[in-house]
Amino acid sequence: MLSDVALDLPVRAVLPTLTEALGAAGTAVLVAPPGTGKTTLAPLAVADEVAGRVVVAQPRRMAARAAAHRMAALLGERVGGRIGYAVRGERRVGPDTRVEVVTTGLLVRRLQHDPELPGVGAVLLDECHERQLDADLALAFTVEARATLRPDLWLLAMSATPPADRFAALLGGPDRPAPVVRAEAALHPVARVWAPPPRPIAAPGAGRIAPALLDHVAATVRRALRERDGDLLVFLPGAGEIAAVAARLADLRDIVAVLPLHGRLPAAAQDAALRLRPVGADTPVSSTRPSASGTELGPATVERRVVLTTAVAESSLTVPGVRVVVDAGLSRVPRTDLARGLGALVTVPVSRAAATQRAGRAGREAPGAVYRCWSEAAHSHLAPQPEPEIATADLTGFALELAAWGDPDGVGLALPDPPPPAALTVARETLTTLGAVDAAGRITARGRAIAAVGAHPRLARALIDGAERVGANRAAEVVALLAEETLTRAGDDLPTLWRRLRTNTDPAATARWRTETRRLHTTLPTPTPPPRDLADTAATNGAEAAERRPKVQDRGQPAGLSDDLAAGIVVGLAYPERLARVRRGGGSGYLMAGGTAAELAAGSGLAGSVWLAVAVADRSPGAPTARVRLAAPVDEATAREAGGPLLRTEREVGWLGGDVVAREVIRLGAIELVDRPLAAPDPALLAEAVLTGLRQAGLGLLTWTPEAIALRRRLAFCRHALGDAWPDVSDPALLAAAPDWLGPELARARRRADLGRIDVAATLRRLLDWRQAARLDELAPERLAVPSGSRIRVDYADPAAPVLAVKLQETFGWRDAPRIADGRVPVLLHLLSPAGRPVAVTADLASFWQVGYPQVRAELRGRYPRHPWPEDPTTAEPTRHAARRRH
Repeated sequence: MLSDVALDLPVRAVLPTLTEALGAAGTAVLVAPPGTGKTTLAPLAVADEVAGRVVVAQPRRMAARAAAHRMAALLGERVGGRIGYAVRGERRVGPDTRVEVVTTGLLVRRLQHDPELPGVGAVLLDECHERQLDADLALAFTVEARATLRPDLWLLAMSATPPADRFAALLGGPDRPAPVVRAEAALHPVARVWAPPPRPIAAPGAGRIAPALLDHVAATVRRALRERDGDLLVFLPGAGEIAAVAARLADLRDIVAVLPLHGRLPAAAQDAALRLRPVGADTPVSSTRPSASGTELGPATVERRVVLTTAVAESSLTVPGVRVVVDAGLSRVPRTDLARGLGALVTVPVSRAAATQRAGRAGREAPGAVYRCWSEAAHSHLAPQPEPEIATADLTGFALELAAWGDPDGVGLALPDPPPPAALTVARETLTTLGAVDAAGRITARGRAIAAVGAHPRLARALIDGAERVGANRAAEVVALLAEETLTRAGDDLPTLWRRLRTNTDPAATARWRTETRRLHTTLPTPTPPPRDLADTAATNGAEAAERRPKVQDRGQPAGLSDDLAAGIVVGLAYPERLARVRRGGGSGYLMAGGTAAELAAGSGLAGSVWLAVAVADRSPGAPTARVRLAAPVDEATAREAGGPLLRTEREVGWLGGDVVAREVIRLGAIELVDRPLAAPDPALLAEAVLTGLRQAGLGLLTWTPEAIALRRRLAFCRHALGDAWPDVSDPALLAAAPDWLGPELARARRRADLGRIDVAATLRRLLDWRQAARLDELAPERLAVPSGSRIRVDYADPAAPVLAVKLQETFGWRDAPRIADGRVPVLLHLLSPAGRPVAVTADLASFWQVGYPQVRAELRGRYPRHPWPEDPTTAEPTRHAARRRH
């Protein structure tokens, strides 16, 4: 086959070495720069050496189709002859096909069906550096199949920028790594132009890309059009940025053709960007045309093209006519929120390997140039390789493939990186919930049926179980719509999109949808024939299609079930945790059953729906809510049916909102459906709820009378003075020991108000043993007798210094301050004037009589002449009364 190709590309020189290495070792790694011809010539060379078919695996459908068309064109043939391809929903091969280009996902399906790959002589894994999940699985499964079943199978990994030694060890083993063959020279040189923005622009992360950066990319495109010949290929992170830059270049539409190229476009639109535009009859040769700004754009003999693309054009694709690449330097990668089960797309700087791949697009047909919208210094700080998808993506489908292969942990498989344990655990939990794996992670019969569908396990479950509830026809139609990204790009109203497909509003989209629907029908465990309208190829209006559709003939399809509710049931079966109820009537905010808040976009046609079955939602890191991207309106009954596993009735007795609540609650996940009082709650649960409330709200829920406060202070003094044998009456200690000293009262309590009726002073005494209770009044007396005969209350507010506030004349006769706690602690005397005002504070009364009292006597005897002020208070008669006034 290679001899039929006259094109001499750089990789051709190493192809004999490559086939020799494969013949000797059976495995090899081919490293060849972009544009050297590895994707198109290596398969032809291998086909000349093996008897069976050569299967070439590409990570993307667009790349698979393009590679097949390119090889067929080199042979002067049409696709379907010696060169064929197969992607989901489309296969073009024939009896003479020697080289078949497939997606990595399709190769995984074939390996699961029959790991011997009968009739296949070689497997070539192209662009192995991209590290998508299917690519990792295809590599691991093919390596094991070759080692155990097909030692004669040739296995080749190809890329421009792989970690070659790592892949060599994976293919051949650590002891005998596969040989590495390198094609060093690129076909044409590519000049690098560093074109950073004039001012620094913050990295977008999870947010939107700054308009200033898009302005700069558009300006760089204009600059490249002025400075260089040929078509331009512009790399942007997503379809939104493609549209934004296209709008910024709208004034050039009379001079250049601006074309989008990304994975969500229909195949026809993708092919249009991959075809060279013919010379226009009115386009003068070597003419120059002014732009809208008056500057001249370079000479051209054909109408120039500016192809705005995403990472889909990084590798394998040849966009004809391209001589210039403008690289925005950004890539969009998935991130998965494992706790919420939601994904998000995050914009990150491109890796150096991806930047090399992108630059190579400019040198495939002639010398070219790449304009990089960042500085050379920034380039040195880029990551060397892109982050593998296994590190960030949802691993539910990946885990199911491992289980179907018979290795749930992936241990021993030639995976370039092991799956993250947390993500794999979440994936297994999801599969267990679906019934796809057992407790040990082994696949079940239901799991094999789910895996056979060839869609995400959640969608496969929705297809299988939905066929029982809404009929196989409608289940397949909805799942086909959800499984194909290109069908859901316009609007967030799922039933509306479904109706558009049925009425053939977009014939190309309808054709893709019908093809996928038919495929899904064939995967059902007990297939039912698809409805007649799915086989129609002519455009039909909705009414005619409805008339021809069979009337509720599918097993399990209930009569009278509307399409809106049918769509909701299917979505709810796939994503029960995304069933959502509006938070406030007429609002756009929802609470999903999984507990995540979600918002509709402004102007959404779903606004006003009380319930939604959310099919697609994402939540950017740091965002307070998720954004609903695609949903179907449902009613509560439908939500209950679809989310059955999340529906539960619970009797709750607890502390809520500052009081005891005893209720029966029916919930759909985090959504409360019914809340009604519980007629006869368990007294033990009520007591536990009261105790919980007391510990949460604190001791302030109790009524602290002066008697209770005084007793608590006396107990605190005893602990401070006499040691830990006495109870701890601090807040934390009392709350911790509440069942001990409040037990009977808690057992009788039913609500918060009951706590306020407790005699706290009486209950505190339960903390004392009988000896402590007997001696409490002795060690920490509530009152002390003074020489005048009065009994005065002791203030224990400070457990380190109990205070006795007494009028000075009542202490006459005391030589020393009294002591308590078995004589260990002197009472701190606050000596008061006859008017009750403090005149001295002392714990050393003897010293006060000698030093302080004479001064106090001198100051106050004139102010209070009717009160005694003896020179020697230690021998004077104490009194609490003033002398009688003389007449």
